[in-house]
Amino acid sequence: MLFAESFADDQTPASDRLVLPYEVRRKSRQRVTLASGEELGYVLPSGTVLRQGDRLLTGNGLVVEVEAAPEALLEVRTSDSLQLVCAAYHLGNRHVAVQFGDGFLRFQPDHVLAEMLVGLGCTVSEVEAPFDPEGGAYGANAHVDSHSRRHGYRPLSGADVSEPHHPGHGAHRSPARIHEFK
Repeated sequence: MLFAESFADDQTPASDRLVLPYEVRRKSRQRVTLASGEELGYVLPSGTVLRQGDRLLTGNGLVVEVEAAPEALLEVRTSDSLQLVCAAYHLGNRHVAVQFGDGFLRFQPDHVLAEMLVGLGCTVSEVEAPFDPEGGAYGANAHVDSHSRRHGYRPLSGADVSEPHHPGHGAHRSPARIHEFK
């Protein structure tokens, strides 16, 4: 089994792919199966969400590219950009993970939210597509490089991530053990 605890840069060619839906990509430590059928265990800083295009670096130097799997989603469209901003506001106000696209919003199926958006004058339809929602402005984890900044992987402003009591960092964290995967 391969094992990864860090990210490779965007330019390094990948030798395998990891295709997972959003809910699974939200787990920072787990055992998964690659597109090749080989198993991979990974342990990343707590709170890390794997994003479309991320590249994991295994202990033996192989690079695995993360791919968002197609899944059932609701897509919101409207010809009025202000109406789309209003829809995004209402979804964000309910802490819903939302993917922003050119003229659309996507989120995981919820009939109550769909009815609310139709009531706001939007068109809501079912689609099957990869889901890679916005990362948010307040993410605090250690995956900080040029790729991760694009996805909102930044420490909190003024946070000292080397400070031992910062969440997810420091000596109080026990080292990960591959046998802990379930």
